[in-house]
Amino acid sequence: MQLGIVNIVLKLRRTIILTDLFRNDIYYRRNEVRFMIEYATFLRALAAILITNSHYTGVYPINIIASGGLLGDVMFFTLSGFVLINIKENFVNWYKKRLIRIYPSIWIITLVYILLGFYTFENCSIGSYFLYPTYYHFIASIVVLYIPYYLIAKNDYLRNRVPLIMLSTFIIQLIIYLFFYDKTYYHIDTVREPMIRFLFFQSMLMGLYFRINHTKYLNNKNTSNWIFLTLALVVYFGTKLAFVRFEQISEFQIINHMILIISLYYMFKSFSSANKYLVNLPQIVRKFSSFLAKITLQIYAVQYVIIPRFAHIIFPLNWIVITSLIVISAYILYLVGTKVSDYLQKLVDGLISKINKKEVCLDEKVDVDRCF
Repeated sequence: MQLGIVNIVLKLRRTIILTDLFRNDIYYRRNEVRFMIEYATFLRALAAILITNSHYTGVYPINIIASGGLLGDVMFFTLSGFVLINIKENFVNWYKKRLIRIYPSIWIITLVYILLGFYTFENCSIGSYFLYPTYYHFIASIVVLYIPYYLIAKNDYLRNRVPLIMLSTFIIQLIIYLFFYDKTYYHIDTVREPMIRFLFFQSMLMGLYFRINHTKYLNNKNTSNWIFLTLALVVYFGTKLAFVRFEQISEFQIINHMILIISLYYMFKSFSSANKYLVNLPQIVRKFSSFLAKITLQIYAVQYVIIPRFAHIIFPLNWIVITSLIVISAYILYLVGTKVSDYLQKLVDGLISKINKKEVCLDEKVDVDRCF
C-alpha cells in the first residue's frame, strides 16, 4: 500500500516537472526575440564598463588596470550593427532618426560643461562641439559609418555577403596600412585617427552578421568558443602591451586589429550560446545590466570631466565617488536627453507632414490656405 502511494507521488512529481519544463520551453519560444536580446544587453553593459574603466587612469594604484577601452568601443559598434538590422525607411528618414536619438544628450552635456568652464573654445569651435566631430570620437565615427551600414543592411544582395564585404574592407585597410601608414610607432589603436574607422565599420558588420544568423548561434552550447575567446583576449592584451613597450615591432601593429576582430567573433558566439543562462540570472543582475545598457551613451558622455576631478582621492574611495557620480549624472542626462529627442522627433515629423501636405495641394492645384 505504502509502495503504491510512493509510486503515485513520484509519477505526479515527474508530471509536474515535465509540465513546468514544457511551459518554460513554450514561454521561451514565444519570447525568443525578446530573450535573444538578453546577451546583447549584457554585452552592451559590459562595453560601458570596459570603456569607463579604461579612463580610470590615476584612479587605481596601478594604471595598467585602467584598460580595455578599445575592446569596449568595438563591442559598442558591433552591437550598433546588431540592433539596427530592421531598416524599413528611406535613408533620409532613417538617418534623421539616428541623429535625433544620439545628438540631444551630446548637446546638453556639452553645453553644461562649456557653461561650467570645463570645455573651452581654444581648440574647438561651436560647430566642432555641437555638430561635427563633437568632443566625442564615438559620435564622429558612427555618424559617418551609419551611411555605408545603411547601404549594406538595406540591400538583400549585400546583406547576404557580409563576410565578403568585411574581407574587402580589411584588404583596403591593409593596402593603406602597408603603403601609406606611419608604422614607426604604435598608434593604430588611437580612436581619433581615421584608420580606426575601418575597425569600427568591420565591427558593425560583425554585429549585422550575427543578427542575420542569430538562429545559428543562439543557445548553441560549445565550450570551445569560450576557450578560443579567452585565448584571443590574452593574445590581444599581450600583443598590445608588447607594441606599447617595444617600438621596434610597431611595423606589425595591424595584427592587433586582426586579433580584436577574432575576439569579437568568439565573444558573440560565446555569449549568444549562453543566452538561456543569462535569461535565468537573478532579476537584480538582469535589471542592473539593462539599466547600464540603457544609459551607455550618457555614461560615455559625462565621464570625461568627472574622472579627473576626483581621481586624487584615496583609492578605493575615489573609485566609489567617481563611479557613483558617473551613473547618477548619466541617468539624469538620459532622462532629459530622451525628452528632448522625443520633442525634436515630433517637431521634425510635424514639419515634414506639413511640407508633404503642401506638395500634395500644389500637385492637385488646390488653394494652399485651404489645405491647413
